[in-house]
Amino acid sequence: MKKKSTGKIGVLLVNLGTPDTPNTPDVRKYLREFLLDPRVMDINPVGRYALVNGIIAPFRAPKSAKVYQQLWTDRGSPLMFHGLDLQAKLQTALGEDYHVAFGMRYQSPSIKSALEELREKSVDRIVVVPLFPQYAAATTGSVQEKIMEIVKDWWIIPSINFISSYCDDPGFINAFAELGKKYMAEDEYDHFVFSYHGVPERQVLKGSDHGYCKLGSCCNSYNKRNKYCYRASCFVTSRLLAEQLGLREDQYTVAFQSRLLSDPWLQPYTDDILKTMPAKGIKKVLAFSPAFVADCLETTIEVGEEFKEMFEHAGGEKWVLVESLNSSDTWVEALKNMVLEN
Repeated sequence: MKKKSTGKIGVLLVNLGTPDTPNTPDVRKYLREFLLDPRVMDINPVGRYALVNGIIAPFRAPKSAKVYQQLWTDRGSPLMFHGLDLQAKLQTALGEDYHVAFGMRYQSPSIKSALEELREKSVDRIVVVPLFPQYAAATTGSVQEKIMEIVKDWWIIPSINFISSYCDDPGFINAFAELGKKYMAEDEYDHFVFSYHGVPERQVLKGSDHGYCKLGSCCNSYNKRNKYCYRASCFVTSRLLAEQLGLREDQYTVAFQSRLLSDPWLQPYTDDILKTMPAKGIKKVLAFSPAFVADCLETTIEVGEEFKEMFEHAGGEKWVLVESLNSSDTWVEALKNMVLEN
């Protein structure tokens, strides 16, 4: 018989982060913390410091601030308020035997403050859910490293269980399929695009199991050797989501967005492939961003607005973005089941 817990179980939801305000100084502060993470920019430390502080943060912050101002709402940053809504709804779904906390890897509320909140509740153990369905060293790996860095200084460390990847979780897939089916019921589309946040190819290769990764057909199956390969994770999410939506293989494209600097990133690039579609007779596209479970700059602005403009400029007629899971009831139920299983 399973031993009954004598105290609450802590659940820590973690997302990437957001500036405190859409003003340039706060955006610059956020960019510096984010890009100085060696798991995000895995280059020489001296070069990283010089590049971020001397070029990227000073010159990119004013431009990014303007985009964040477009994104900001009366409730503030969407990534923030969707996270808080999800925290509240998951707390209700799990009940009084659990305590759900929410933190950001960069900026506030910090992971440290969320962990302190759980420590003050004297939780028996902690289940950590990074809000990144597909494992990547620069996202989930960075969250895990940060948590371990913090708790190493605790005198008493409770059991901590990381849900490192849920790219093929049935509840997660169903939650995105449910949203997509609503759009498909309202209109017909020529093609479907699953656009994921990109990462440098070298980061995928660095995590390869003894050279298993070839950035090719090795991702056609999802197995124990590529379980933590970001590219393979994106492809399995796409295959399962396409299956739920009733799509043939030739009806959808998997692509990657948001690349930085000149090194090769995972391909194909979303902005490149969408420009070629109208000439092939693809005029109406339904786009998904399954790497993001909450709407943010990369979904609402990049995929929803910038890609739409590119597509129409190339001759496309309709580009529609399916919103992220945010705090939908189906997503809350999927998270609840993941927590209970772990």
